Amino acid sequence: MNSKKEYMSYDEYLVKVKEGIVTEQGNCPVTPLLLMLQGKWKTQVLYEFCIHDRVRFGELKKALPGITNTMLTNTLRDLEKDGLIVREQFNEIPPHVEYSFSEMGRDLMPVFYAIMVWGFKHEDEIPVDFK
Repeated sequence: MNSKKEYMSYDEYLVKVKEGIVTEQGNCPVTPLLLMLQGKWKTQVLYEFCIHDRVRFGELKKALPGITNTMLTNTLRDLEKDGLIVREQFNEIPPHVEYSFSEMGRDLMPVFYAIMVWGFKHEDEIPVDFK
């Protein structure tokens, strides 16, 4: 039995979105992801996973000036709880932890690419507060 879902094409989406596309629960299908990405640091942390296949806490801390240890810890826990990243603990000397995209997190790469293209296209129109 093939459990792979079939999704509509972009052209079908352009037609169906006018009718309103909702999940089986009656919600906008984009809302869950937007809720998962809420917060100052989540997208910045996820961007680091686009750059690095595997990364340690200290490397993330260096790459994100201004983030506190507590905020980074909470952000990583949230992203792991939401299934976007995987935490792997190595019980060796010295012990360490590495983080990486989960399969679901890796599936966001085309989304981040589309957002990047949009950002470059509208770079001159984006208010200075967001640059």
